[in-house]
Amino acid sequence: MKKWLLALTTSLLLALSAHAAIEVYEFENLEQEQQFKELGNTLRCPKCQNNTIADSNAELAVDLRHKVYEMTKEGKSKQEIVDYMIARYGNFVTYNPPFTLATSILWLGPLAVVLFGFGLIVMRSRKSSAQKNETTQQWDEEKEARLKALLDEQNDGDKQ
Repeated sequence: MKKWLLALTTSLLLALSAHAAIEVYEFENLEQEQQFKELGNTLRCPKCQNNTIADSNAELAVDLRHKVYEMTKEGKSKQEIVDYMIARYGNFVTYNPPFTLATSILWLGPLAVVLFGFGLIVMRSRKSSAQKNETTQQWDEEKEARLKALLDEQNDGDKQ
């Protein structure tokens, strides 16, 4: 009997914890619900860094979802909510940060790395071809005379 009572209590506790994990948001109209879903998939969780606030289970993401829900229920527009989140958490909270002096490294960094790498490859190839030309010129001038002299000696030795 004690085992059954313990099993029943345990199953009820587990059921309550599973029920607590589901968040249900009720809206007055379909536009508010659609706006909430779009913002949930548009805003990034500052803690998780690469998850949306809809996908993240972090406490900060839960708080952000709740704040977006409150602001949506108050009738705030999508842009007003995004501006509030940017003012509070910075441009990082959006997946598409605007081009500013602070975010210029995000936009120009990859281009600079590619251009630097391409420039380095071009400079090294020019340097190696210049060294190859110097080596070829040294062969042509100095060693060609010695080679001809050796060949002449061999040819003269054959005639005798």
